Amino acid sequence: MIRRALDALYLAAGYAAGFFLVSIFVLMMLLSVGREINFNVPSGDDFAGWSLVAMAFLGLAHTFKRGEMIRVGLLLERLHGPAKRAAELFSLTIATLFIGYFTFQAGKLAHDSWQYFDMSTGVVSVPLWIPQMGLVAGLAILLVAIVDELVIVLRRGKPTYEAEPPQTTEELIERIAQGGGV
Repeated sequence: MIRRALDALYLAAGYAAGFFLVSIFVLMMLLSVGREINFNVPSGDDFAGWSLVAMAFLGLAHTFKRGEMIRVGLLLERLHGPAKRAAELFSLTIATLFIGYFTFQAGKLAHDSWQYFDMSTGVVSVPLWIPQMGLVAGLAILLVAIVDELVIVLRRGKPTYEAEPPQTTEELIERIAQGGGV
């Protein structure tokens, strides 16, 4: 039950990132076409920027769990047995500490923005804690994903981000064509 809930969380974060990607596209098209027909989107650049941050950070956990994030895999792929497990545990522990600290600081920033009523300076005045929540939520979900992987490796399991080696030449070509690792 916990595994299904975690996987649903990562998937929902991926869908949210996709939503913000579409939002960026719509805003950019409205801004571009709007110039031609004398239509202005107030603070459109601000909303596009905030959507970019939300998209990037909300997509991190889903990308990490699918093994599509750049990580220390070049080193880890060359290791085997206990050395590989120790290196995985070390890298996941360091990642947990860094992302935990980053999440804490981003949460503190959003809390301070809320507490001191920080507002954006654009045409449309928005409380800054609202767009900052995309950053905080994305980092928090990434932290959960990293701790999830750390628990899997501690239990002597295989990390979910580690793809099975390709079984056929066609599968290898397909992975390369999709831009994924081998």
